[in-house]
Amino acid sequence: HYQFVASARAVQIGHETDPDNMIRCMICGITFYPGTCDPEDILLNRHSWERGIFYCGDVQCKGKYPTFAKRLWAEHKVNLDITEQDLKELKNGCVDMYTFSYYMSSIVSTHKAQETVSGNFTAGAKNPYLQYSDWGWAFDPKGLRYYLEMIYDRYEKPIMVVENGLVAYDKIEEDGSIHDSYRIDYHRDHIKEMANAIDNGVDLIGYTTWGCIDLVSAGTGEMRKRYGFIYVDKDDEGNGTYDRRKKDSYYWYKKVIESRGTQL
Repeated sequence: HYQFVASARAVQIGHETDPDNMIRCMICGITFYPGTCDPEDILLNRHSWERGIFYCGDVQCKGKYPTFAKRLWAEHKVNLDITEQDLKELKNGCVDMYTFSYYMSSIVSTHKAQETVSGNFTAGAKNPYLQYSDWGWAFDPKGLRYYLEMIYDRYEKPIMVVENGLVAYDKIEEDGSIHDSYRIDYHRDHIKEMANAIDNGVDLIGYTTWGCIDLVSAGTGEMRKRYGFIYVDKDDEGNGTYDRRKKDSYYWYKKVIESRGTQL
């Protein structure tokens, strides 16, 4: 709660500094699906969206706590220290745009799953209709489109995808090249679905990948867990020269940017 109030105050300061400032929130975006048509799973899926996505988004985009917040507070035995001034700050400190990261979707269910996967702060049943990365993250471009359309319908604010990428093991060929067609496929399919969302009315104003260059994973501390279009010569133990190598995806994405997404 104190973070929300601080955020709202920062937004107000930003607007006072320059009324044209566009100030955003940052949400860890994960599309949730119910595992079955059991009503218990449908309710669990709704509650997963509320807890994981809408709770923060509603406060920062709408300037108030959603109705389901009382249920969450009761479940966690939380009594918030809320003042009338806090409520005023939240109302006056709404963000101007909604930004989020998106890598994967997740299935939630009240039933025991035969096979489970986990990643990016979530775990659930494995979706038989999707492919998965080496680290168990679902490859789900349509999940991104679903998320975009759901969020824009809820908040009607400009949206930007600020993290999106595929983590994978990359192999250096004898000639020094790195053929990461799997990464190209991942980004191509997600960009196509963003275009579909735009056609359906979503005000999507930007897209940035995670990340342009290989780096140590914040989640697992691994260097072999690579996202970038540029390979960095370093391993998990810190050995390497830091030399850079452009992967096939680098040249592909360069054309995507130059063509404003028309050459995929």
